[in-house]
Amino acid sequence: MTAYRTVIVTGGSRGIGFAVVRRLATAGYHVVAVARREGEALAAATASAEPGSITFRSCNLADTGRLASLVKSIHDDFGPIYGLVNNAAIGTSGILATLAEAKIEALIGLNVLSPIIMTKHVCRCMMASGGSRIITISSIAAATGYSGLSVYGASKSAMVGFTKSLARELGPLGITVNAVAPGFMETEMTNDLGDGEKARIIRRSALRRLPEAADVANAVVFLLSEAARNITGTVLTVDAGSTA
Repeated sequence: MTAYRTVIVTGGSRGIGFAVVRRLATAGYHVVAVARREGEALAAATASAEPGSITFRSCNLADTGRLASLVKSIHDDFGPIYGLVNNAAIGTSGILATLAEAKIEALIGLNVLSPIIMTKHVCRCMMASGGSRIITISSIAAATGYSGLSVYGASKSAMVGFTKSLARELGPLGITVNAVAPGFMETEMTNDLGDGEKARIIRRSALRRLPEAADVANAVVFLLSEAARNITGTVLTVDAGSTA
């Protein structure tokens, strides 16, 4: 049973991250939601959840110098870390030729550098116990080109390569490393899409609908479970068949 296992979810205050936090809490995990601000939705979920099932930790994940102390404090307070869900990301869109370099650097920093360094410190804690899980939220943009998402797609592609190689490194210790690749869905990161673009995406999908954040959360729960103990180094796509 998954009770009392601690799982860290970055970017856990909204969107997909928030859906993952709520789903893991109901599945019996102790979830440490990490974000810059807690927000009303996460605060309400923490108050209404089973006591001790959701804990909030404030951290600007872009400040990579703080990640070692963050992980140490979580380990000191709650013991072994069973799972890490690297979800925090920036969804900045724009044509590369006109995209400000500061935005490019910020996107690569939070989407690539931060999860790599976060994983470095977490996997050190996991090595002693084994049997742990690392999951990174990628995107179908890692494998399918979309105009205006070249930098975002590059960042998500980087995390797929990271996932596959890290699975080789940590496999002998019994630690699985996987990625989940959501398609376009109704979150803050797709607010820039007009109704016409969303309708086009729905028409292209095999199931003629957009996936929901809850679908991604269910995929994460599966990959954390014993049922997925022999799945590692892979990407689970949740896109209602958009890339089929």
